[in-house]
Amino acid sequence: MRIMSDVTNPPHLLVVDDDPRIRSLLTRYFEAEDYAVTCAADGADMHMQMRQNRFDAVLLDLSLPGGQDGLDLAREIRSRSDVPIMMLTGRDDVVDRIVGLEIGADDYIAKPFHLREVHARLKSILRRRGAAPAAKEALRVEEEQILSFEGWSLNVSRRSLRDPGGQEVDLTTGEFDMLVALVRHAGRVLTREQLMDMTRGRALEAFDRAVDAQIVRLRRKIEADPARPQLVKSVRGIGYVFTGRVP
Repeated sequence: MRIMSDVTNPPHLLVVDDDPRIRSLLTRYFEAEDYAVTCAADGADMHMQMRQNRFDAVLLDLSLPGGQDGLDLAREIRSRSDVPIMMLTGRDDVVDRIVGLEIGADDYIAKPFHLREVHARLKSILRRRGAAPAAKEALRVEEEQILSFEGWSLNVSRRSLRDPGGQEVDLTTGEFDMLVALVRHAGRVLTREQLMDMTRGRALEAFDRAVDAQIVRLRRKIEADPARPQLVKSVRGIGYVFTGRVP
């Protein structure tokens, strides 16, 4: 099933992999699915492409030449951009997965992978982000959905958060989806497994550390005192509960 897109503006992917066979495989597949695809073989090439183009998602290998691996590059990307990052790697170590999710990657798929699965997960990310033109068009006709709590304004349709003073607060994809899940279930204790499922759009093996790290980052942005949270509280041995007042 293809993403229906504007011919003049298809979703633009950046594939970063040092293996020319993988680059060619992903390019052929996604171009056949109506995406624009640009490739980079290492970090230096990736930086050059990102300076010259705007991308809707980055498919990033973990093992790369040039002194910087995929985790280093993902950390750099996330420090200045909220573009979705999907890690594709032959290193199927659980620690690498956890670290990748902790630093802000949106998904992590081990090689060898099935192209249809990569595409399905990518579409899920683009739908949540509104990067796909079809998703953008749907948002234009959909009434804006705004969730409010303790003076904060969480615009689900525009994927923006404003503090009580009206200032916009930058959130990563994962942080935004986590906050939406918590606010929509205010007062209900959510397990880490439930939060992972809600924010990833499918059932995944839950990494407690990845969820906990995302909660820590979210608290730094919305709590007056992150060390003594009043909005997102921990429930020992279970998960988290949003205790802010939601009208």
